[in-house]
Amino acid sequence: MTPSQKKNSGSYYTPDAAAGSLVRWAVRHPSDRLLDPSCGDGRFLQNHKKSVGVEQDEAAARAAHGRAPWALIHEGDFFSWAANTNERFDCLAGNPPFIRYQRFSGAVREGALAYCAKQGASFSGLTSSWAPFLVAAASLLKAGGRMAFVVPAEVGHAPYARPLLEYLASKFEVVSFLAVKRKIFADLSEDVWLLYAEGFGNQTGEIRLSQADVFDASRPAPVDGLRISLAELAQMHWRLRPFLLAREHLDEYRAASLSPQVKRLSDFARVSIGYVSGANDFFHLRPSQADDLGIGKKWLRPSVRNGRVLRASQLDRSDIAEWIEQDEPCLLLNIAPSAEIDRALKKYLGTDQALAVSKAYKCRVRSPWYAVPDVRVPSAFLSYMSGDSPSLAENRARCTGTNSVHLVDLNDPADMATLRAAWDDPLTQLSWELEGHPLGGGMLKLEPREAQRIVIAPDAKRSKRRTQLLQDARTVMQAWRHVGG
Repeated sequence: MTPSQKKNSGSYYTPDAAAGSLVRWAVRHPSDRLLDPSCGDGRFLQNHKKSVGVEQDEAAARAAHGRAPWALIHEGDFFSWAANTNERFDCLAGNPPFIRYQRFSGAVREGALAYCAKQGASFSGLTSSWAPFLVAAASLLKAGGRMAFVVPAEVGHAPYARPLLEYLASKFEVVSFLAVKRKIFADLSEDVWLLYAEGFGNQTGEIRLSQADVFDASRPAPVDGLRISLAELAQMHWRLRPFLLAREHLDEYRAASLSPQVKRLSDFARVSIGYVSGANDFFHLRPSQADDLGIGKKWLRPSVRNGRVLRASQLDRSDIAEWIEQDEPCLLLNIAPSAEIDRALKKYLGTDQALAVSKAYKCRVRSPWYAVPDVRVPSAFLSYMSGDSPSLAENRARCTGTNSVHLVDLNDPADMATLRAAWDDPLTQLSWELEGHPLGGGMLKLEPREAQRIVIAPDAKRSKRRTQLLQDARTVMQAWRHVGG
């Protein structure tokens, strides 16, 4: 498959050694019937004679037949097949397709989520495909059955991991994950973990988590790692990622973050995304372009296009002057819906480019199409994605910002000094890592709900040892998201 085909179908084939290892763990007897619900080219099926696969891609199904000629392979949508089959299996193994919610849509998603709801797992519309896949696959197990799957490391932090984890705990006697630091898939920017669950039909009150720097397919699966009670997991917002820390580190973070002096960013401000223009290249002009078009300053507002420009703790007029000097596309075309448009602006809005933009989805659903909504001037900006550290910059320049940065609206402007003073505190720095999540390529991403949970510790006083524990813990979490490669 081309990279685009892989992305659209969520098909990233598992290395043979890893596939063989998962099958060896899942299969306990030669007579066990094994199901791979998204069998691809058959690299799981080839490891066991009594195997069944489901695959929607015709070419991949043919490859699977060639690789495992003894296997029974059903072509078509797995969720439809699962809802109609009477077959039940002793074990499951595979690598479910990883399709993000934007492309996991339409009738397939509706059918998948409805089927999972019947099994007791209620996913939102923002769920990626792999989580419902696991629930639907598990529903086809016999009592006492086992499953071993490759899963995205998102299982450690995504909101939709909660219904999955709750489902697994309610259906299996043992649920265990192996977090692997070094990439198993060389062509993927994101990490994967491994899931091992057994004793279908029973339940557990804990999730087990093991970790390894490198996955060794020749070693037995580590299924008896750190035991995390569901109550403890709930305290960490159903995130497994924080438990990659040593107990000493995590205990220090939790003790410090629960101190009466400690607050969250949500206690000071509201965090939200910036405006969505619908066509950034059209709505953001370079100063020279605005001059050539004769578009006056009253239609233009300086805008922060991305977090890379947030290089300091404040954004002021000198930064705007630098953007203009460098002729950056930093001027948002900001037109009120009821504004009377002058001749120069009318000419720009009548170009062929404007006609094409007006038909884009985000533009055609608003009236008038050229009035960009939710253009606000926040108290500060917070970087959405960052490398080493997220930036918090006071907005002294009175800029607005796109949805590539977060807008921070303070409840009290006087609190800006408190936030700036606390931003580089070791507790806050560790909080970035534990409340945010890795995006791949060493990047840290903070969704608005995650940003609002960031710990703010004004005037924190702690011993050198406790400070060192927090700093060491941050180093550990940065290593897990591959900061610096």
